[in-house]
Amino acid sequence: MVVASALLGLFVAAFIAATLIPFQSEALFVALQVTEVASVVTLVVVASIANTLGAFVNYWVGVRLEHFRNHRWFPITPEKLDRASLWFARWGKWSLLLSWLPLVELTTVVAGTLRTPLWQFALLVGLAKTARYVALATVTAKTVQIVT
Repeated sequence: MVVASALLGLFVAAFIAATLIPFQSEALFVALQVTEVASVVTLVVVASIANTLGAFVNYWVGVRLEHFRNHRWFPITPEKLDRASLWFARWGKWSLLLSWLPLVELTTVVAGTLRTPLWQFALLVGLAKTARYVALATVTAKTVQIVT
């Protein structure tokens, strides 16, 4: 029961962290890894899937951008969207490999706006999000080794 609750919490945190809502999942991921609640592979798989699925919310927002743009609550400023659009225009779909970075994360919205094929979006974002959690797990494991 504890493992299922921890993994559900990680899933929710990683999902929300990938959306436009300001949130972080790294602290929970590291805490679960250090306390060995579940295997590192399980943590990476759960966090990666959730974070990738959360990016699909951004893609959908991009598809619907014209409808949302003028709402007061819409979290993307025109400046941020312009910066992400320039990044996407320069690097194209390959910029999605950096979608794990906070400012570059908006490229997932631009990808939706430009109707990037969903299979390309899923593949590139999935690779990026998984690499992020693998790197975090590796750094955490090395740090724990040094400390102990």
